[in-house]
Amino acid sequence: MGQRADSSARQSRPVIGITTDIVEAGGRLKADCSLAYAMCVEKAGGTPILLPPIVGLIAEHVRLCDGFVLTGGDDPKMEPFGVPTHPQAKVIHPDRQEYEVGLLEALRAGRPDAPVLGVCLGMQLMALHAGGKLDQFLPETLATHAMHKNKEHPVAPVCDARCAFPLTGVVWSNHRQAVQEPGKLAVIARSNDGVIEAIRDPARRWYFGVQWHPERTAAADLGQRILNDLVSASSH
Repeated sequence: MGQRADSSARQSRPVIGITTDIVEAGGRLKADCSLAYAMCVEKAGGTPILLPPIVGLIAEHVRLCDGFVLTGGDDPKMEPFGVPTHPQAKVIHPDRQEYEVGLLEALRAGRPDAPVLGVCLGMQLMALHAGGKLDQFLPETLATHAMHKNKEHPVAPVCDARCAFPLTGVVWSNHRQAVQEPGKLAVIARSNDGVIEAIRDPARRWYFGVQWHPERTAAADLGQRILNDLVSASSH
């Protein structure tokens, strides 16, 4: 009886897949991810699992997880999206990019109702997958670019923004690229210097990207609450 109760308790917690970076250390490739993402998911009542970026496992990961977090990282290689990569870009490992774009496509095609949160790089990949464009090097185009580099700054919703969580307050971000055009997605928040800070897919139940890091944002409404809402949406 105790075993059945334990099994039932485990099943009642949504499984949230969290993507990982690929880093090279000592001549070996390692999957890497800040523990803060998993801690926020656990605090929200979910069971976090880290997803190794192995393309052959995409279908199994889509089957296994109730919801997904695409984590932050460096910069995407842009040639697959039809433009040259900026010379100042710090490009992520190609296996990671292939995996995460493939995961987004598999979810679009097979599980469009699965909740998905894109954080920083994750939001940028969402926009690119939806046909959008990036500003690849903010120091060249934005006088206030330093505001977005390892700093807190305010964000606010755009007119008529519809969102599952509040969009007004102070967030922590760290990025040198930003979404310039969201493609088929809708812009729902910007910073006070005009940078796109949050996007969503109006055609999907819970599909959001944020340019900031909720797992490192002190303001609960723009931090932990976003993960709470993701987990709640993943339990339905």
